[in-house]
Amino acid sequence: MSAQQSPPATPQVAMTLAAIAATAATPRPSGESAAEQYARMILGITQQLTVPLLATQGGWTLAWAALSEDNANMAYLAKTNDRFNQFAVVLRGTVSSSVTDLLEDLDVGTVVPFTAVSTPPNPPPCVSKGAMEAFTQIMSMSAQGVTLPRALAAALAAAPPNPTVLVIGHSLGGCLATMVAAYLQTLSWPGGATPSFGLFTFAAPTAGGPDFARHVTKDLSWVVNERYVNCYDLVPLAWTSIDTAKGWYPHGGPVADVDTKAVLSAVAGLPGPNTYAQPGPAVPLNPDYQTRNTAVMRKSLQDFMAQAAYQHSNDVYLRLLAAPSLLAGPVVTGISPETGQAGTRVTLTGTGFSGGVAVDFGPFACTDGVIIVEDDSTIHVNAPLGIGVTDVRVTTCLGTSPAVPTAQFAYGGPEPVRVTGISPDHGRSGTRVTVTGVNFTADAKVFFAAVEAPGPQVTPPGTITVASPSGVTGTGKPSTVDVTVLSNGYSSPSGPADEYTYPDPA
Repeated sequence: MSAQQSPPATPQVAMTLAAIAATAATPRPSGESAAEQYARMILGITQQLTVPLLATQGGWTLAWAALSEDNANMAYLAKTNDRFNQFAVVLRGTVSSSVTDLLEDLDVGTVVPFTAVSTPPNPPPCVSKGAMEAFTQIMSMSAQGVTLPRALAAALAAAPPNPTVLVIGHSLGGCLATMVAAYLQTLSWPGGATPSFGLFTFAAPTAGGPDFARHVTKDLSWVVNERYVNCYDLVPLAWTSIDTAKGWYPHGGPVADVDTKAVLSAVAGLPGPNTYAQPGPAVPLNPDYQTRNTAVMRKSLQDFMAQAAYQHSNDVYLRLLAAPSLLAGPVVTGISPETGQAGTRVTLTGTGFSGGVAVDFGPFACTDGVIIVEDDSTIHVNAPLGIGVTDVRVTTCLGTSPAVPTAQFAYGGPEPVRVTGISPDHGRSGTRVTVTGVNFTADAKVFFAAVEAPGPQVTPPGTITVASPSGVTGTGKPSTVDVTVLSNGYSSPSGPADEYTYPDPA
């Protein structure tokens, strides 16, 4: 008796599989080989796939995965453990947290023929050169000599009749999924039986021109073909309507300032004369902008791009689809002490400290002394040999913690300086402002953007009172600026806590 074709997976399941592809995407700061990162990635993906509380319900098994040598691209193949007889080809999105880096990396100023789906005399559809290069890398990368098409062919040969293959991706992975899915439909499969194909993309920029979009939408057969877009995600506007983001964001912001509009204009111009089109209509999410990061709402380039990155993230797409979040990777929130020498016993606090913990002080790996994980939130470690000021970061099979100002270790001192708050955080020139932070010395200087504020009154180690200077803003300049403290040779890192807003020019 032939197996019946099952309904395709839900968008919640597909987005969860797409988000899992980002597991362990960042190499350790101290460096690791591609093989070491691959092994860590496999552990993390396998762990996530077994979690019953995710939308995938522990019902999928990893069948194959490959990572490019330069870590630019990654893909994996998973299969269901139940009667549904489904396979998922999942493409990883961009590793960079910078939206502008992602868009610029796609090399959209040049288009090339996508001959993988059509050859002369029928003109093949066109895709961007950058997308084509990524597609080529995905098709050629292998695990133990096995490429994606070979791995899928082997899996289908062992499967019951009437399998379904879903091709899935978020961000750049979604862009590439349209190309990979179109290519896979051109191949012959074991036993002469052609599987049914489905396509799920989330937050995907455009891969190619109108001819490619038409080919994906009209010429191919799908059991499901759905494209999900957060209405306030910048990336899916590439490369059709990036300029529309100049009117974002509503309900308090962050509103695009002059710097933001200049960046958006520059990015919008990257395709040059080339015309791009998205394949098919989008399923809109977050149309009323209810899901937003309220910590970055000011009218500044920094806040706008931080909001754009937030709106583009895997976590937000999972939330908008009412799917559970993945297991959290490590996050370091603080260290003590913040200065010392090699061998100094340092305590790290944070979350997600489990699962093969490794600690790095900048490019220096902790190898001397035993790392003690008291629970998921505390680690004790001996500082390794090092020099200068380093970011202290934790790596597990789920990923590497981001570098944060509250987790910097200074070899030989002095302790790093940072700003933790501004009060009031808006006003005209001459407004008395209290700057709070850590490790301020008596000779500290305060800058609003590039303008030094005269006569700061410093109360070490954590308070400065100063008048906001004039000449900071004006025609063609942003009204929201970073307040920076220069003390003990340190310039405090910028962030949402140090922003000060002047009135907009009349």
